[in-house]
Amino acid sequence: MSLLRRHPLFVLFAGFAIVAVAEFLWLGWLQSLERRFTDVFVAAQADERKPDADIVILDVDEASLAEVSDDAGRWPWPRSIHGEIVAGIARQKPKAIVFDIMFSEPDTDRPEHDAYFNDSIRGLENVYFPVARQDALGDAYGERLADLASALGAVRGSAAQPDARVNLTLPNALARENWQLGTINYLPDPDGIGRRYYVYQDAYGWGIPSLPARVAQDLGLGVPNRQSIALSWPGGRNAYKHIPYYELIADFNRQSKQRDPAEFKDKIVLIGVTATGLHDIRPTPINDRHPGVDILASALDNLKNGSHFREAKMSWPLLLAIWVLAALLGAFHWRLDTAKLGAGFVGVSAILVAAEYVAVGALLIFPVLRVLLFGWAFYFAAALREYMRERKEREQAVREFSRFVNPHVVNELIAHGGLSREGESRQVTLLFSDIRGFTSLSEKRPPQEVVSILNRYFSRQVEVIFRNGGTLDKFIGDAIMAVWGAPLDDPRHAENAVRCALEMSDALDAFRQELGRLGKDFDAGIGVNSGPAVVGLIGSQQRREYTSIGDTVNLASRIEGLTKGVARILVSEDTRALCGEAFDFEARGLYKVKGRAQEVALYEPRRRPI
Repeated sequence: MSLLRRHPLFVLFAGFAIVAVAEFLWLGWLQSLERRFTDVFVAAQADERKPDADIVILDVDEASLAEVSDDAGRWPWPRSIHGEIVAGIARQKPKAIVFDIMFSEPDTDRPEHDAYFNDSIRGLENVYFPVARQDALGDAYGERLADLASALGAVRGSAAQPDARVNLTLPNALARENWQLGTINYLPDPDGIGRRYYVYQDAYGWGIPSLPARVAQDLGLGVPNRQSIALSWPGGRNAYKHIPYYELIADFNRQSKQRDPAEFKDKIVLIGVTATGLHDIRPTPINDRHPGVDILASALDNLKNGSHFREAKMSWPLLLAIWVLAALLGAFHWRLDTAKLGAGFVGVSAILVAAEYVAVGALLIFPVLRVLLFGWAFYFAAALREYMRERKEREQAVREFSRFVNPHVVNELIAHGGLSREGESRQVTLLFSDIRGFTSLSEKRPPQEVVSILNRYFSRQVEVIFRNGGTLDKFIGDAIMAVWGAPLDDPRHAENAVRCALEMSDALDAFRQELGRLGKDFDAGIGVNSGPAVVGLIGSQQRREYTSIGDTVNLASRIEGLTKGVARILVSEDTRALCGEAFDFEARGLYKVKGRAQEVALYEPRRRPI
C-alpha cells in the first residue's frame, strides 16, 4: 500500500505492462479486433496487387448450371462431362489442371461416366484433385499415410510414424493411379474469417501438402516449409479470369471452334463452383462471401509468386507496447501538460497507423492496434490519476489559503496553477499590527470575555485585510501580520497595504466605541514596509504555513514597535516611494533600528482630501 502511495504511476505502469505481456503472449482477447483492423488495410491495398494472369478459373456458375441441366440434369453432373473438359484443356498443354470439386463417392447409377472420366485423366501427370482432412479422432479408422504418401505428395519427417493412419475424405470415384492430391481445408481464425491457407498439415510427423502447395511443389516452385501462410489477396474481389463452364463445353462440341486454341497453354486452370446454391463460399478480409475456388487461386498465386504476407514476431509489437507505456510514464512523471501530451499521442498514433498501412503494402503484417489500445488506456488512467492529484492539491490549497485570503483570491490562485511548493523571492509589502493596552485589559476581565473581544477585533481587521487584497500571514499573540504581493502578483502592493492600514485604523476607532469604557485604553500600532522577501510554505512535513521571511519583514515589525507615542501608522521610505501620489505623508523623523547601521526615515500616511 505504501508503494502505491509513493509511486502510483510506476505501479500503474507495471500493471499495464503485465497485462500487455499476458495479452500478447497468452490471452489474445483483443487479437480478433486487431485482425479486423488490419483487414481494412489488407482490403484497401488488395486491388493494387496484380493477380497472376496465368491462373484462370473454369467456373461452374449459375448460368452453367442452367445451360447444362437440359443435357446433364441437376448437379452433380455425370463425370464424363468433366472428362471431356479435361481432355479438351489438356490438348492445349496447360501447366496444371486443378479441380476444386470433391469426387468422394462413385456414381453407382452411372458407372460408365466415372469410367470415362478415369480414362480421360489416365496418364496425365498435371491433373490434381482435392481431399479434406477430417477430425483426427477418426484417424485410427483412416488409411495408412505410408500408402498415400505418393498420391498426397506427403513429406516424411524424421519423426514420422511409419504406421500412422489419417482420416481423409478421398476421391474414391477415381482410380488410385489417377490420384494426385492435396488438402483444401478451410483455415479460419477464431473470429471465423479465413486469412490464411495451409501449406503443410502435420500428421504424426508427416507433412501433408495443401492442394496449392502440391501444385507449386510439382511445378518446381519454392514452397515455404511452414504450416500456413497469410494471404495477400492479389487483385481483391473477382481478381482472376473466370470462364463459365458451359461456354467451354459448347465450344469443345462445335465443329468450328470459336475460342483461342491456345487459351490454356502454360496456364494453371482451376475448376470449381461459384454458384451460390452449391454453398462453396467463405468469409475473408475482402469478401464475406468469397468463393472457395477463388480462395484456392489466391493461395496458389501467393505460393507461385512469393506474395504472401510475412508476419512480425509477436515479441516486436509487445516491445513497442512496453516502449509506448514507458514513454507515457516518463511524460506523466515529468508533469507534462496532459492536453498537450494527448495531442502529441494522437500524432504518434497516426504515425503508427500509417506505418502499419505502409508495412501491409510491403507484405509485412506488423499490427499496432493493441499497442495503441494499451497506450490510450494507460494515458486515460494516468490522466485520471493526474486529475485526481491536481484536484486534491487544489482542495488542499483552498484549505490552506482560505485561512489567509478571501475566496476570490483563492480561486485566482487555483486558476494560475496552485501554489508553488518552493520558496521564491518577491517584491512585497508587509504590515504588522499590534494591540496596545491589551495586557491591562486582560488582567481586568475574565478569560472568556478577553478571547471574545480578541476574536471580534481580529474578525473585523481580517475582513479589512481581505477587502484590500492582502494575505493574512499569521496571528502572533495579539498581533496581526499581513502581506501584499504574494502569493499573487500585485503591482500596487504598497498602495493597497497603506490603504488597508488606514481602514484598519478606522475599524479600530469603531471597535473602541463599541467597547465603551473598556475601549479607552484599547489601541493598536501599525507598521508598514516594502521590499524583497522570501515567501513560500515553510515548516515540517507535518505542518507548513505560508509566510514571508527576510530583512523586509523584520523592518516592518520594528517599525510597528516604533509607533508607540509617535503615530498609530508608520511606513518606511520604500513604501512611501512606491505609493507615489496616492496619499499624503507626514515625515515623523529618523529612527535607530536594531540590525541597521543607518537610521530609518518613517512617515505617517493620510488620505488625500477629495
